[in-house]
Amino acid sequence: MIKTLSLLFVATGLLRAAAPNVVMVITDDQGYGDLGYTGNPVVKTPNIDKLAKESTGLSDYHVGPTCSPTRCSLLTGHWTNRTGVWHTIMGRSMLRENEVTLGQMFKDNGYQTGMFGKWHLGDNYPYRPEDRGFTEVFRHGGGGVGQTPDVWNNAYFDGSYFHNGEIVPAKGFCTDVFFARANSFIRQCAEEKKPFFAYISTNAPHGPLHCPQEYLDMYSDQKDGIAAFYGMITNVDDNVAKTRELLKSLGIEKNTIFIFTTDNGTAYGAKVFNAGMKGKKGSPYDGGHRVPFFIHWPAGGLDQEREVDTLTHMVDIVPTLLEMTDSKKPEKVKFDGLSIVKLLDPKSKDFAWPARYVISDSQRVRDPIKWRGSSVMSEKYRLINGKELYDIDADPGQKKNIAKDHPEVVKDMRDFYDAWWAELKPTFSQTTEIYLGHPDHPKVTLTAHDWIQKVYPPWHQGSVRSNKWQKPPKEGKLKHVGHWAVKVVEDGKYRISLRRWPAESGAAINAALPAGKAVPGASRAFREEQGKAIGATAATLRIDGKDLETKAVEGDVEEVSFETELKAGSYKLAPYFTIDAGELGAYYTVVTRLE
Repeated sequence: MIKTLSLLFVATGLLRAAAPNVVMVITDDQGYGDLGYTGNPVVKTPNIDKLAKESTGLSDYHVGPTCSPTRCSLLTGHWTNRTGVWHTIMGRSMLRENEVTLGQMFKDNGYQTGMFGKWHLGDNYPYRPEDRGFTEVFRHGGGGVGQTPDVWNNAYFDGSYFHNGEIVPAKGFCTDVFFARANSFIRQCAEEKKPFFAYISTNAPHGPLHCPQEYLDMYSDQKDGIAAFYGMITNVDDNVAKTRELLKSLGIEKNTIFIFTTDNGTAYGAKVFNAGMKGKKGSPYDGGHRVPFFIHWPAGGLDQEREVDTLTHMVDIVPTLLEMTDSKKPEKVKFDGLSIVKLLDPKSKDFAWPARYVISDSQRVRDPIKWRGSSVMSEKYRLINGKELYDIDADPGQKKNIAKDHPEVVKDMRDFYDAWWAELKPTFSQTTEIYLGHPDHPKVTLTAHDWIQKVYPPWHQGSVRSNKWQKPPKEGKLKHVGHWAVKVVEDGKYRISLRRWPAESGAAINAALPAGKAVPGASRAFREEQGKAIGATAATLRIDGKDLETKAVEGDVEEVSFETELKAGSYKLAPYFTIDAGELGAYYTVVTRLE
């Protein structure tokens, strides 16, 4: 029925005038059990609960156990490890340039495309949302407000954000700001009678745990952490209501596909309610990657409460939305997922749904490790880390390992994983490289968030401020072991400027910075950390393991710059400061191609 309805709008091969709009809301670190609708006795989500009762819901829907891996699959229809995104930091959260996003696909089909909030798939060309098909972008940097690639000193209130590449200030709580920007985009598209895709991706309720006081007060009987976590969720809930009301007031609600989902299992709510599941964010068990998914589309017959309990996966969403909107996919793109339109359509009956396996894994390492944090899933079974087998129907809490009782099932699932791994493994060495010297992005700011190294880099501004993320060795001096993988686009002269603090801070390399202002919530804001002076005496330009030039750090300079000729090609860029303890990588480095 959905496909039939869609075909009614086709005219001479062009985008139909009544093409359905798409609004996708995805929250961060909110699990399946963090909704009133799924049984949580504490959290207040009346508006999302109402949406669920007016939607088709996927009750066995799975994503990645952490944020960037889910986002890349959700936007490409490909396995996370295929796209180069298997971590949230260390250069492994940048979506490979050969991938085509849903934003680009919709744009190519005549849609206006907007992205609001959390991107976390790359902060430099060619990985930014504006490089990947989104024409209106309003976002924070990195994986969360206050992380290293974000605007300096950002917290959850009254921050500054990237609007189509330019830093602009905004008043209010971050979630409210992102929804308000999205709603402005929706209103403009409706007034211009243009179909749109609005991707609203919140950083909430990811930590640090901050929210407006009025939402904290709603949970005054809970521990501080839960009060802030659930407060952020209730704030999202209120914003979902505002967006749905806007769609109704604009007269476009009936022909708008409205989706609510989340990116991984709960980060903080498992002790309160976890819907009977084992595990939370990061876990290979269902609690780490089974999340809510509700889809509402009155014009397509999806406006009644209905549950689809068939196994579904994040790689299914792109092909599904393309079919629902009768949009063409790029010719050379082959999806890893399946369109689930027939599962969603309440009038589809007696169709054969293929038995299949799907995989969720959590690598969170520089280079993927076979079987690490993995769940091979079928309708009936879960194979965890290649060793533990659970009958998910009989044992949804995954308490009884039955691998010894069903060796044939284990073998089949292991064989599937082996073939999957063998197919993807050759792509792991295709490092995502940040472009230098591209005409569309001639000045590039690199941050420590994307250092490629075995140990975690300073991925948030609190760590940059404290300078405590690494300990000096018992013997010898610190060695800067990380690097940025970069690709010089054109031969030429480049200025490489080493900074301890970002350019917008205006701070000298050897300055100490005061702690920033606190904000409401259960956590310290990253900016509340004192900014420690490093006592740098020299700066060195290191490329491909060779120290090319060293200069003294003198007086109150904010940066030390080097000019060098670079040929087009790939490099490992690893500039550093010399401090008493040894080498300290330049947390921020600005690279400019000189005319």
